[in-house]
Amino acid sequence: MSSVETNPAARTVASTQSEMTEIILPNDTNILGNLLGGRLMHFIDLTGGMAAYQHSRTYVVTAAMDHIDFIRPVHVGSLLTLKSSVNRAFTSSMEVGVKVWAENPLTGVQVHVASAYLVFVAIDKEGHRQKVPELLPETPNEHRRYADALLRREHREAEGARRKQERQAHSVPKSAKA
Repeated sequence: MSSVETNPAARTVASTQSEMTEIILPNDTNILGNLLGGRLMHFIDLTGGMAAYQHSRTYVVTAAMDHIDFIRPVHVGSLLTLKSSVNRAFTSSMEVGVKVWAENPLTGVQVHVASAYLVFVAIDKEGHRQKVPELLPETPNEHRRYADALLRREHREAEGARRKQERQAHSVPKSAKA
């Protein structure tokens, strides 16, 4: 196989899709029998990372969990299905969307329980950023998610700049400490 085939200049959204299923056990829940939010975030991070890895074909690290909606509780005994795909690829980072459903295994009824956006950065073994392939959206929904990802990135960057300015405004110069 040539390097062009293993690391193409572009990949489709479909080629990044990942899915994971878990059964929710008592150890995953709080005293009310509901899935712990942190445990759900862990599952989301894993599933999102798989999509980012499939797109970049290199190591990835979580840079941000941009947004998460906990829509309804997940009960012990439920089957949890998480689906992820890359929404947009930038130079070395990728925004990944993850959608989560819970299924009652006795009735087969599935409900949407959570959604999240995460940012992953592609790195090499030494932790240096790696360029990622371009993403090729194909369907109208993929094109919408692609455009929305840029808006979220612009918002993250503006918020990061605002926080940096705030930190600088509140920091005491070293000469003033002496």
